[in-house]
Amino acid sequence: KELLTEEEKRANHIASEQKRRNTIRAGFKELTDIIPTLKNVNNSKSTILFKAVDYIKYLERRNRNLKERAGLLEMRVEMEMR
Repeated sequence: KELLTEEEKRANHIASEQKRRNTIRAGFKELTDIIPTLKNVNNSKSTILFKAVDYIKYLERRNRNLKERAGLLEMRVEMEMR
């Protein structure tokens, strides 16, 4: 098995670092596409992450409320079927 030259090691390192950066960039792009408050605005990575957390918390609250409402509606249907 041949060892890599310093130039090959450097090229591999640069390529893997570029791939890592592109993956991170794509992740932030996906967040800005998904989160309504981030659309059409140029935000810092920090702002994107904080707004993502806020949006996730909002969705969690909304899901809890919808589950409660669904439970109440199920109880109402059961009561009406008696």
